Amino acid sequence: MSHFTHASSSDLVNLNVGGQRFSTSRQTLTWIPDTFFTALLSGRISSLRDEHNAIFIDRDPTLFSIILNYLRTKDIDIKNCEIRALRHEAEYYGITPLTKRLALCEDLNHSSCGDLLFCGFLAAPPMPSNEAVPAASIDESVPSTSASAVGSRPGSMVRVPEPSRSSHSRNSSWDLRLGRTGSTGNGSNPPAPMLHSRNPSMDFMRHSRNSSADLNKVFRNEVGMVFSPTQNSNWVDPMRVQIIRAHQNWIAVAYAHFVTCYRVKDFYGWQQVFTSPHIDATIERIAINSKINTAAEPVPSKMVAISYGSQIRLWSIQEGGQKTDVGTFNLNVRVEYLFFIGSQLVALSSSGKIGVWHAMTQHWQIQDLVPVLSFDSAGSFLLLGCNNGSIYYIDMQKFPLRIKDNDLLVTELYKDVALDPITAISVYLTPKTSSISGNWIEIAYGTKSGAVRIIVQHPETAGHGPHLFETFFVHQSPVTKVMLSEKYLVSVCSEYHHVRTWRLIRFRGMLSTQPGSTPEASFKIVSLEATDTSYSYAAGNDFGPYGDYDDMIFVQKVVPETDQLYVRLASNGDRVCVIRSVDSSTISAFCVLEYEVSSRFILTGHCNGAIQMWDLTTALALLSKDEPQQKINGGPDTNELLRLLDQCEISNSSCTTPCMSPCLSAMGNGSGMASSIARMKASNIALLNREPAMGMAVQVQPAAQVQPALPEAVAPAAIPMADDNNE
Repeated sequence: MSHFTHASSSDLVNLNVGGQRFSTSRQTLTWIPDTFFTALLSGRISSLRDEHNAIFIDRDPTLFSIILNYLRTKDIDIKNCEIRALRHEAEYYGITPLTKRLALCEDLNHSSCGDLLFCGFLAAPPMPSNEAVPAASIDESVPSTSASAVGSRPGSMVRVPEPSRSSHSRNSSWDLRLGRTGSTGNGSNPPAPMLHSRNPSMDFMRHSRNSSADLNKVFRNEVGMVFSPTQNSNWVDPMRVQIIRAHQNWIAVAYAHFVTCYRVKDFYGWQQVFTSPHIDATIERIAINSKINTAAEPVPSKMVAISYGSQIRLWSIQEGGQKTDVGTFNLNVRVEYLFFIGSQLVALSSSGKIGVWHAMTQHWQIQDLVPVLSFDSAGSFLLLGCNNGSIYYIDMQKFPLRIKDNDLLVTELYKDVALDPITAISVYLTPKTSSISGNWIEIAYGTKSGAVRIIVQHPETAGHGPHLFETFFVHQSPVTKVMLSEKYLVSVCSEYHHVRTWRLIRFRGMLSTQPGSTPEASFKIVSLEATDTSYSYAAGNDFGPYGDYDDMIFVQKVVPETDQLYVRLASNGDRVCVIRSVDSSTISAFCVLEYEVSSRFILTGHCNGAIQMWDLTTALALLSKDEPQQKINGGPDTNELLRLLDQCEISNSSCTTPCMSPCLSAMGNGSGMASSIARMKASNIALLNREPAMGMAVQVQPAAQVQPALPEAVAPAAIPMADDNNE
């Protein structure tokens, strides 16, 4: 009898899971082979015991009770738990049958064919052969050279208004983070990465967060440990999409060392028509124009330009796919923005350098200005917001007339009343009210101090310059973006991408002071960014706003390594849709394509080199049909945010700079580990600590200071009225 009692006692197992006691049999825990429990009870895993001699397991007791019930009955009740969290626990305990069931439940609404909004997929192109195209580097320690100062009155032609490059904020409407250090010199070709998409949810015994992007990050960190134990490696995955740009029915995709172009034509869909030769340096900027007339080519051609360091390379592409290497140009400083205005290619640097290439004359021209913090274009005009508080403009149509003088005809349009640096600018041309009055030109701009102003130019007062119409003092940080449309004014400041919007009142298409603009919304675009990203990251992941319509949108990428984006209305922050990669690969870049009149798409580039397409027009149409109570406000909620943050580790260092790093278990521990961790901006953690909706502590901010009223500015020269011929 005593022998029977002893055998029963040895078969009983007492567990303490997260402080809660459980009792079960050895057979219940071990009927599935090769699990956590078989290793624990066989002694292959060391265990701790509490004061009652129960085996202690430091896991969630609520989820463990569900798993234990499954081991007892082979049945599972998931009514009161989250499938994702339960699957994570099942993976930890190695319960393969349960993991498979939960994976199928998670994948019920997921398909490689995408959802309703998914409308296209372009596989990664083959890499071009390495023909050793030289890539000049730039010594960024040498500032750009400026000529002597030239005193000027408002409205006069300005060649070099100021000689000095004063310290100024990098917060501008075209990306304040563009000044990060990046690799521009020559380097050896890295080994080809492992080209595969993220393991699907049916890979049961691995954590689902591992992806090709994660492996690339591990590889990059290991390279840094081997070759530079104190610095991060500048190696860039050659097949990771860096930047996407679109124009009409053409898109250009920039990888680390080559560019490929696609076009959609008739009923054939998207076709690859151009691949550039291999570029030794890492491509940092890209621009495309799908309709340019040149003197040498009577048929309109397509132009594709890239920049790396101070170098700019330009190609012309014909309809049949024939390409012509137009040439390589040098801005003498690092190119921070590259774009087309009509037939002109423009390269800008915040130091005050501007370079222009004209398609008709094939002429490249460089000019020095004051430090440029923001810009916008309207027709053939390029408007520049500068560090000295002035707004200048260049008429690109007059550019060929002054080539012999080597002067871009930079003209001062307006000077801020407080001489505050212009960090963001947006131009809106109202529809013509009559053939006599022409256009009513409206310009909204933001300043370094946080002010947002609207200036207007009346058609009947042409020649007297714009005058101040309205001022808002709502931001306490520099304004980074501003957008003016027919119905809304949208501004974004550098404080965690805080957005403020106003609804505008118009009378006969013109801004009205009665009753005036009214506040519409206030929200944030949470976007965490690691500081070890490449120089092209900011250009390829700009959150907007996108669109020239009243349904402007923001595209929110919460964490750098993620497979989903949140699309939100710029007017009120409401969620339009959530884009999820159909193959679960990391989204490394995105852009918005406006094709024809009523077709709008979101293009996403991925870590595996593929391009995915999403129907934004349908998403906006579905949003307008939803009942107000069915609409989801804002970006990710608390649960969604926590899921996204699971894809990285956020920790604090001794220098109070939070960091974002891959799972340490995936890389192993070593003496060089601390130096290989990718640092994240301190404001990212500060944001998490401030946001009440995230369940975090709220820090008290000082009271806003009341800004004094400012006098009316002296009206400088007027900008010539735009006409219908301006593109």
